[in-house]
Amino acid sequence: MRINKQIFHEISLGASMRFGSTGRRAAKIFSLLLLGLFVGTVFKPGAAYAWWNGDWSARKTITIDTTSTGANITDQIGTIPVLIRLDVSNFTFDSANPDGSDLRFVAGDDKTPLAYHIEKYDHLLGQAFIWVSVPAVQASAQTIIYLYYGNSKASAGDNAQGTYDANMAAVYHFGEHARPARDWTGHGNNMLNPSEADDFALIGPGARLDGQTPLQLPGSSSLAWTAGQGITWSAWVNEASLQPGAVLYSRTDGIRTVQIGIDNGVPFVSVTTPSGTQRSSAGAALTAASWHQLTMVSGSSITLYVDGAAYGTLAAPLPALNGIAYLGGDASTGTAPAAAAAPAAPDAAATPPAAPTAAATTGFIGEIDELEISNIARPAGFIKFAAIGQGNNPLAGRLLSYGQEQKPASWFSGYLAVILGSVTVDGWVIIGILMIMAIVSWVVMADKISYVNRITKANEAFVDQFSHASLDLMSLDTEREQKLIEQAPLYHIYHIGSEQIRSRFAGQEGYRQKLLSANSIAAIRSSLDAGLVREIQRLNKSMVLLTIAISGGPFLGLLGTVVGVMITFASIAEAGNVNVNAIAPGISAALVATVAGLVVAIPALFGYNYLNSRIRDGIADMQVFVDEFVTRMAEVYSPRVAEPQNAAE
Repeated sequence: MRINKQIFHEISLGASMRFGSTGRRAAKIFSLLLLGLFVGTVFKPGAAYAWWNGDWSARKTITIDTTSTGANITDQIGTIPVLIRLDVSNFTFDSANPDGSDLRFVAGDDKTPLAYHIEKYDHLLGQAFIWVSVPAVQASAQTIIYLYYGNSKASAGDNAQGTYDANMAAVYHFGEHARPARDWTGHGNNMLNPSEADDFALIGPGARLDGQTPLQLPGSSSLAWTAGQGITWSAWVNEASLQPGAVLYSRTDGIRTVQIGIDNGVPFVSVTTPSGTQRSSAGAALTAASWHQLTMVSGSSITLYVDGAAYGTLAAPLPALNGIAYLGGDASTGTAPAAAAAPAAPDAAATPPAAPTAAATTGFIGEIDELEISNIARPAGFIKFAAIGQGNNPLAGRLLSYGQEQKPASWFSGYLAVILGSVTVDGWVIIGILMIMAIVSWVVMADKISYVNRITKANEAFVDQFSHASLDLMSLDTEREQKLIEQAPLYHIYHIGSEQIRSRFAGQEGYRQKLLSANSIAAIRSSLDAGLVREIQRLNKSMVLLTIAISGGPFLGLLGTVVGVMITFASIAEAGNVNVNAIAPGISAALVATVAGLVVAIPALFGYNYLNSRIRDGIADMQVFVDEFVTRMAEVYSPRVAEPQNAAE
């Protein structure tokens, strides 16, 4: 790098001497452009992957896979809040802020920030639960999002309300201790009474229901249900033991009632209207002391899902309901005998009940976590995705996969590290030879540019003195400013001529009596020409090394590439593994030799052409000077000049 800067400096200096102030400005601009191009090419972030924001020092790729090799979800999903579970196996907590304030989630385009909020972040235990709104998740496809972290100056970027769409009426994580559960949607549907905390539920904290004191949900307008409206109710439950008629959720408006519960391990939805009570069809009983997701989806009929799969149906829509709802029992739980919880009898004008009256009910005893209520009927793919992604489903590890930690890529930390790691021994031998050639050529260019600049300045000083010299052509050998012009090739040639003249006048006295014959002048001209040749040789010294670098570098690099490609294909043939991952590293590593050859040749080519131009100018100056010196010598020392003096004698 230091050598390249010197080259650019010398180019600028040489141009400034030749073209004056305008040339100096142009040369400086040109040099800066070259230097900027070099630095930008080498040190700029590489295209191995883009980077959302340079203030963040690390990121992870999170792949959501709903294909057959992933979670195998074939039904429509759409925009969904995705639970991101971080632990020490998939995340380096020491790389992020202790409170997780620097966490950011970005869409697969690496441009669009995603809304998220943190339910729990424990830096010491190495555990975090984060909800991220991922738009337009497709069935049977892969969706990529990025988790960015590593910015100590970042403030918290949580956006709980933005994590859920407008149709989500209430979401409860139950992370509050001895306080009413908070509604995270922004609708403000906080529960009306506190719950008993359970710090080790399915998704971080949860709530423990005792079967005696149900939790109360407000009767707000955002939670009001109209008759036949699409509704999705979902919660994770863990029943302590099998109970008959355990009511998990209950809502009553006059004679109309909806209950969701578990009856001796069999989940159910019951609807009571003036026409009577109906209960969903039963499926296999669930085991106690295990987490299960219960989801009710209503429309023209009601479908009950267990762990994301359809479990039972009820051929009736939901009735219109307003007012307070209860979680873990109903309005009578803890205040009346269990029998009092039976539905009210239909009025006299009502038709006979469509189904038998429900059995006596009790309050639910167990744990509950992640209650969500939507004012639309969510698609089956949405429900299956939530069940797999939030629970302990074996497919959870295939639904979400976490990539390795990535850093902002540059040529040295991105592409170059991968490529150089694949270079074989023979490639390193070729590259080593080429690097030696490159260093030699750079040193030659730097030395020659410095030399050409010095002699150009010295020549200019000598020409100035020579133009003002007396008729005695030998005077500059005694009157010169030695330190200034002694390096000038023109002076070297002049000195040869001066010595030749002095040797022929040895023993003579009187300047006006000194004459040179035509043969003497011709002989001196030959000596000057010989000196000219030696100066040209000195100017061209080591230039052959640049021509070798120009012509030999690419061919030597090509040799390394061909050998590397041969070795790559031979190893693939031997292993019998033909795929892009096996071929690409070897081919890219083999091409490094060609790149190295071009790195040698291209700077040498530019330097050679520049130096060759400067050297030609210097040679032309010397040739002109030889002619000028011979002409003046003939004028000063020819017989025609001396004849008047001889006649006077």
